[in-house]
Amino acid sequence: MRTIQCDTERAGLGCARASIYMLGSVQEYIQFLLLAFSSIFFIVDPIATIPSFLALTADAELDERSRMAKRAAWTCFAVLAGFSLAGTLIFKMFGITLPAFRIAGGLIMILIGLDMVQARRSQTKETPAETQQAMEKDDVGIVPLGVPMLAGPGSISTVIALMAQSSSWLHRGAIIAAVAFTAFLSYWTLATADRLGRRMGDTGIHILTRFMGLLLMAIAVQFILSGLNAAGFGSARP
Repeated sequence: MRTIQCDTERAGLGCARASIYMLGSVQEYIQFLLLAFSSIFFIVDPIATIPSFLALTADAELDERSRMAKRAAWTCFAVLAGFSLAGTLIFKMFGITLPAFRIAGGLIMILIGLDMVQARRSQTKETPAETQQAMEKDDVGIVPLGVPMLAGPGSISTVIALMAQSSSWLHRGAIIAAVAFTAFLSYWTLATADRLGRRMGDTGIHILTRFMGLLLMAIAVQFILSGLNAAGFGSARP
């Protein structure tokens, strides 16, 4: 009887440990998913693109604006998903280490975040000359809206760094899902830019942009600290 009881207790303990491990894994996955989505969405920042989108599509009909928003969202998804899947290959081709890319990506994110905190468009996304050139185009959905306004250097480096530090196919799937959801929110934001612009106003857009910029800078600092720690600068030495 004691043997049976011990076996039962051991089985119960094993089940409890398995449950705790599964719960920890689910919690860790959710945290990574939230990190991936917040990092990508904040740096893509479709809300701050509303004034530029309205200016670039001032002469377009409502249906045409919706089609341009859809092209921009699809372009954003294709570019970010493509670079995230090819990130490991890029590292191998150029001999780039993950810590170096984390630090470089974090610095770019800080530059963009600083501009967002000041409620202005970062020139790391598009220069004034590119914006002026876009005013002369009939269709701005792919360039410059999709690239580089939505999918710019900062967002590309972010998805590559996230993909490089992912430890399983679940994490990689979470990054692609975060990219897809960001692209969908970008389409919805641009397609309803008229209403959002009227309701939020310039002041509301600036306040939200500053808040997102502050969060983006915090994520960027964490990227840099992780890169320094992985490179050995933050490890304790005897």
